[in-house]
Amino acid sequence: MRVVLDTNVLLSALLSPHGPPELIYRAWRAARFEIVTSVKQLDELRRASRYPKFKAVLQPHRVGTMVNNLQRAIVLESLPSDIEADDPFDAFLLAMSVVGEADYLVTGDQRAGLLKLGHFEHTRILTPAAFCAEAL
Repeated sequence: MRVVLDTNVLLSALLSPHGPPELIYRAWRAARFEIVTSVKQLDELRRASRYPKFKAVLQPHRVGTMVNNLQRAIVLESLPSDIEADDPFDAFLLAMSVVGEADYLVTGDQRAGLLKLGHFEHTRILTPAAFCAEAL
């Protein structure tokens, strides 16, 4: 099973040690599924972790460890630019899903519209809690 995790899910895994995002991250580390990521997402994770709202609560070494761990995932170097999303900043997640042949895209972003889609091509789009209930 291949899974794309929205950057907000990865950040949530670092912020809360007891929620569904952390459970998903631990399941991946235990080799229960493959994560599809990209150079673009790894850059976004690094950049977002430095936002003022996260700087006070995220330890840089934990972010670095996560980025290093994700280097062992399926890391896509380039993504198509012709895929559109309601939120243009989420289009790369849909592109990763297509190119990486992901079974699931997991996002916690209720506002962006990805969850409203429900699926994109053959990728199901779920919240972290729904993914845990269905796939773990």
